[in-house]
Amino acid sequence: MPHLPRPDALRSSRPLRRAVLMAMVTMLGGCGFQPLYGSPAGSAAAGGTIPDQLRQIYVASIPERYGQELRLFLQQNLAGAEQEDPNGYTLRVNSYVMNEAIDIHSDNTTGRTRATAHAHWMLYTVAPTPMLVTQGDTQVMDGENETFEQYFAQNLNQTALARRVAQAVADRITQQLAIWFKTHAAPAQRTVMPQATYVDPNVMPNSSTEIPRQSVGEDGLPGMAIGRSSPDPSGTAGGDPGNGTVNSQ
Repeated sequence: MPHLPRPDALRSSRPLRRAVLMAMVTMLGGCGFQPLYGSPAGSAAAGGTIPDQLRQIYVASIPERYGQELRLFLQQNLAGAEQEDPNGYTLRVNSYVMNEAIDIHSDNTTGRTRATAHAHWMLYTVAPTPMLVTQGDTQVMDGENETFEQYFAQNLNQTALARRVAQAVADRITQQLAIWFKTHAAPAQRTVMPQATYVDPNVMPNSSTEIPRQSVGEDGLPGMAIGRSSPDPSGTAGGDPGNGTVNSQ
């Protein structure tokens, strides 16, 4: 039978562990490490702590069910454990999710769907003439296994996937906002490259000058080839613009 330490021995070691932890925190502070949601010196004069400033953000409405869940997660993150006071800033978020069918079988079904969510957020002041304070971009990736034989289970998988993606996007945006309030450094922004298109052979031309085209995904593969929903260029939540039409002249 293994030897177990006595309760009095465990109690006597607690002060030692506490002292070691305090020493480690002191050493990290000397190296320049500071907690993101801490209370820096002079925080009262600068508008309060980071959580205080996050609670001053009002999250504007985001369309569709995915946008509603994203807004709820953002409100929870920004308010924290205290009462929200959204009278200082307005946060506007444009987000969409692109689904890709991977693990394609010989019968053209797929065993897994990969979801990539993009979000662009903008922070404005609350004023008669709102001013853009800062903005940034974020991206998350998730996926689900397809179960075509179980209809209700598949619906649950899709609902859970959308909820996980919305929560992950909200967490990233909250972290970027907290970093900006602490450092006022410009958040990372996504660089959108010109998107290639190809002629859709399954659609009749609208006229002699307008040829229906489809855009490719971020990996350069046509959406029709792998059963992928098209990215939404308008930036609305969960959209799918379908086929685009460009002028051939």
